[in-house]
Amino acid sequence: MDEFIPHFKFEKLQIWQKAMDFGDAVFELSKSFPKDELYNLISQSRRAADSIALNIAEGSISQSNPEFTRFLNYAIRSLAEVVTCLHKAKRREYISQDDFTVLYKESFHIMNMLQSFKSKLN
Repeated sequence: MDEFIPHFKFEKLQIWQKAMDFGDAVFELSKSFPKDELYNLISQSRRAADSIALNIAEGSISQSNPEFTRFLNYAIRSLAEVVTCLHKAKRREYISQDDFTVLYKESFHIMNMLQSFKSKLN
């Protein structure tokens, strides 16, 4: 017998799915950072990347659009943190230009999706 698996509405959101994939990509990339960055850039980039999807999920259970918008703003701020971490990692030569470009473009795409989604709520 198949076990019942609940389906939350945020799981159906394309922006949440993209944010989940993005968080995984940042996690994998940060594995190559030097160990002395464990409590600095590694931790910060991972927490900020995960925070994007977490805030989308948390906001989606809100009872009002203004509250959901507030959580989307938190997700946008977290995305800006990740972009800054990517810049730091590139400047410190922890990642290649190609890795930076791939995640930077994905960041820009997610930012546009978040802004568009936010404008539809208002």
